[in-house]
Amino acid sequence: MTAKNVEEPTDLRGAGLKAMRDALPGVFPDGDIDLRDGRLGEELVEIGLTSVWGSLWAREGLGPRDRSLVTLGILIALGAETELRTHFRIGVTNGLTRDEIAEVIYHAAGYAGFPAATAARNAAREALPD
Repeated sequence: MTAKNVEEPTDLRGAGLKAMRDALPGVFPDGDIDLRDGRLGEELVEIGLTSVWGSLWAREGLGPRDRSLVTLGILIALGAETELRTHFRIGVTNGLTRDEIAEVIYHAAGYAGFPAATAARNAAREALPD
């Protein structure tokens, strides 16, 4: 058990695969998959699968929609445009509207700065074309 009796999944890889498939429907095939590509740093995706998707996204405590809001705010503040493009799509899958995504960007401008918000807006426009 962890904080406030929120249980963490015991099979972090399996929980991570489920969470990723739920967030990105149709992107990952069914069954066990190998996310390594044989190139430098190939295990980074596997590490993210267990530590981020399995340990965090699969936890109880916050629903996927709330996790998307938090994640978008953090990624905007970090200026992580590549990840933002994916997470804007995940946010829509998790129930965020385009107007709510715009509000997250506007709100981030006050805390993370206008350049970060502008970069996030551009990433959102790429990820979610009109």
